[in-house]
Amino acid sequence: MSRSSERIAETTRDIGRRLRAARTGASLTLAHVAGRAGVSEGFLSKLERGQAAASIANLIQLADALGLGLHELFPSEAAPAKTMVAVHRGGEGGLQEVAATGYRWRHLGGGAPLDRMEVFHLVFPRAKGMEATVSHPGQEHCYVLSGEVLFHVGDERHLLKAGDGILIDSQQPHRAENAGRGQAQVLMSVAKPADAAEVPDWWRLSSPKLKEEKPKEESKP
Repeated sequence: MSRSSERIAETTRDIGRRLRAARTGASLTLAHVAGRAGVSEGFLSKLERGQAAASIANLIQLADALGLGLHELFPSEAAPAKTMVAVHRGGEGGLQEVAATGYRWRHLGGGAPLDRMEVFHLVFPRAKGMEATVSHPGQEHCYVLSGEVLFHVGDERHLLKAGDGILIDSQQPHRAENAGRGQAQVLMSVAKPADAAEVPDWWRLSSPKLKEEKPKEESKP
């Protein structure tokens, strides 16, 4: 295989991985996305597995069906296949709000197609609880920075306060909710198996388009 053919094959596989990650992260079936994009379910399945190539028209339709920009389906220097070094500064990036929930989150690092780990800063509002119970391959660790958070893992419940942490097998059904009087903040690290597609967690499931908010001072309860 020539060098150009290898690059085409790798790009095709990468696009497939990104499509599958976006679809499964939004809890959408192959049939649903294929129907919205006007392609066959079999074609989309092959595309996700890197066994078929799509036209630009197909990719535009699929990106629109998944709420993505076309550029998000292609690798770039700004988004390498694997993170080598990434520095996050305190003043960089605003918190994104999950529509109609009050939850906010910020991506701190990881998440490239070949990364095994991804790190997030989560902010739980005072009055609302997480309704979705999720389950996916991998492990995750949550460290409570402030406030109190009640974690539901399988049939167990664990109340954590600032300075406490919890490590779980993410295949167990799990969810979390604010259990304190004020907002709660959590540092969350997610690790996935090498053969697992990227599965964005619950705060990304509400809507493919989230409102971004600039960092601001929070009043203490």
